[in-house]
Amino acid sequence: MTSPEAKQPQPRMPKKEKQPTPEDLYKLSIADELGLGDKVRRVGWGGLSAAETGKIGGYMTKKARTQTKAGEQPR
Repeated sequence: MTSPEAKQPQPRMPKKEKQPTPEDLYKLSIADELGLGDKVRRVGWGGLSAAETGKIGGYMTKKARTQTKAGEQPR
């Protein structure tokens, strides 16, 4: 038998607030355009469904293709 002290979980360190990268800010702007920005801010990227993340990724790809055809540098 183990002692009760051995079963106590270690307290978790709080996650550090990381600085958003330019790509993170771009994804967030796309999420805002699609009406998902509030949800991302509330629950984070991990709280989105596969369909929602796919919608964001698909829209980012579509924008990049449009910019490439227009002669602009895609993000």
